[in-house]
Amino acid sequence: MISAVAEMYDIHPQTLRLYEREGLLRPSRSDGNTRLYTDEDLERLEFILNLARDLGVNIAGIAIVLQMRERMEEMNRQMQGFVDYVRSEMLQRMQSMNEQPGLVPMRKPIVMQPRESNPNPAGRTPRKK
Repeated sequence: MISAVAEMYDIHPQTLRLYEREGLLRPSRSDGNTRLYTDEDLERLEFILNLARDLGVNIAGIAIVLQMRERMEEMNRQMQGFVDYVRSEMLQRMQSMNEQPGLVPMRKPIVMQPRESNPNPAGRTPRKK
């Protein structure tokens, strides 16, 4: 409830209402329209309070930081999904290659390092003219 959260974080209930009005917090509501804060809401509130109290970020700045954070989390989810997909595809292809008769399993390729080029192959020192 709003009064318990306000007391817990030493802030005024109006501050919580402001954060909700500005879209920074989105607590759920009970049947009696009482705000209910989840653990995720409280973690988000702690992050907001850290930005406001410790770093002096205003409400508009907090909104931007939260949007950027959400976008980064979404990008991370998408990247992880892509990595999982590629890993799955590679495993399937490797298994299908090993199951086909007549194919020789591939060994790890040997990577050759290029030799350093010697501008003076004879080892002579150029003469000054």
